[in-house]
Amino acid sequence: MGRNTIRADRRFRPSATGRFWVVLLLIVGLSAAWQARPISADEGPCEPYRFEGQHFTVCTIDLRQFTLRLFWQDEEGNPYGAFHRLPAETGDGRLVFAMNAGMYRPDQSPAGLYIENGETYREANTADGPGNFHMKPNGVFFVADGRAGVLETERYLAVDPPSELATQSGPMLVIDGRIHPRFLPDSTSRKRRNGVGVVDAHTVVFAIAEGFVTFHQFARLFRDEFGADNALFLDGSMSSLYAPDLGRLDALRPMGPIIGAIAED
Repeated sequence: MGRNTIRADRRFRPSATGRFWVVLLLIVGLSAAWQARPISADEGPCEPYRFEGQHFTVCTIDLRQFTLRLFWQDEEGNPYGAFHRLPAETGDGRLVFAMNAGMYRPDQSPAGLYIENGETYREANTADGPGNFHMKPNGVFFVADGRAGVLETERYLAVDPPSELATQSGPMLVIDGRIHPRFLPDSTSRKRRNGVGVVDAHTVVFAIAEGFVTFHQFARLFRDEFGADNALFLDGSMSSLYAPDLGRLDALRPMGPIIGAIAED
């Protein structure tokens, strides 16, 4: 029990009817807490969410209100690796959200394309190989000229948008409104997963599963619930979130690239 938990007086013994109403009110209250509602920039971009009976945390970033930034290495060239090492304040404002931003190598370097502040630190990885990253098509999340997008890697390279930031991961979850062809509706592979989808040029949705979900269900969350025609898987099992307004500071294991949202003070 938390330090501020109120303990009931042992002399008070509610009736069975009283206990029923207490339990009912608690259930209603907890259920209401997981319902989506609009969140203002002052409150923070993240909220609990329910979809098909599963709990998620969803962070909606309006690029007209927040600035997205990627973080990989500190000034000494060492990977940040954890949310608590990120700068809480930047020249643009305060950090209000952060999430692991895609797959990475054992040395915590990006597994594929990585562009931070307009500078390319890693080129795109188009090789074949094992694991989720290489489950083609994989893709790139990017922001170019203040507009966000998710594209299959080959399409991104063909278009070559002048990206302020870009991170490659895989597989794609949703491709032009279609769920990745290798995802099975009846799959038994369930993991904690996080990803990103683009609703429109200014609206980006990040989501993290609080339980264990399949790829297919996770893709449906972006496509069917948020209307994201393109969405990208970022990682699973170690999926982590920083959301100070929700009291979240996950620290599961060292991370590679991290994406964050800055709110102007």
